[in-house]
Amino acid sequence: MHPPVRPWYKEFWPWFLLGILAMAVIMGTTTLVMSITSFDGMVVDNYYKKGLAINRVLEQDKTARELGQRARLRIDDVTGDVTVTLEGDARPERLRLALLFPTQGGRDRHITLHRLRGGHYSGQLPSALRYRWYVQLHPDVAEPAWRLTGEIRLPQTRAQWLAPHAEAP
Repeated sequence: MHPPVRPWYKEFWPWFLLGILAMAVIMGTTTLVMSITSFDGMVVDNYYKKGLAINRVLEQDKTARELGQRARLRIDDVTGDVTVTLEGDARPERLRLALLFPTQGGRDRHITLHRLRGGHYSGQLPSALRYRWYVQLHPDVAEPAWRLTGEIRLPQTRAQWLAPHAEAP
């Protein structure tokens, strides 16, 4: 005599295989929902335009080097005061300081710095910042002739030097 055959739904292997398929569907749906609802801001939609802008940026770095531009940046963590001491031949009335967060474009900060005297400039941050930031400094005009770049970790303990980008021709 043969033992009685159990129905399929009482066996282990069909449920194991269906569980793997169910997990794949759940994880795929979760990934799809996350990709639709979250925007990382890092994707560029117009590559041609960005490519043309690279030449202008390289020219700005070259001009800054020719003018001997460099700057010392200091950010006060308590008051939010931003001070810049600019060295070089160019001394515009206003500077534009861009603090760029490496991974989230929505966290970027742009500050206008006003000249106090000589090469000293001052501005104000609206709130205290933390973590690592990319820094760009250039004249506050529509088409800046030069720019200085650097990287800063906030809160900072000492002044940070900004210089023309090293890879520019």
